[in-house]
Amino acid sequence: MENYTLPVVIEKDEYGYFAMRPALQGCYSQGDTYEEALENIKDAIRLHIEDIRCVIG
Repeated sequence: MENYTLPVVIEKDEYGYFAMRPALQGCYSQGDTYEEALENIKDAIRLHIEDIRCVIG
């Protein structure tokens, strides 16, 4: 799989950290720490892109 550099938004909230990729609708994740949220959003982006590739063939 190719590597991409994609900006993400990570915000602290009352439960930990919330992460999203605004350009990929519905692509978001969370974590107890900033680092965990970052790793989780990387996985979410990868899965989101895989799903898109499956749909478009």
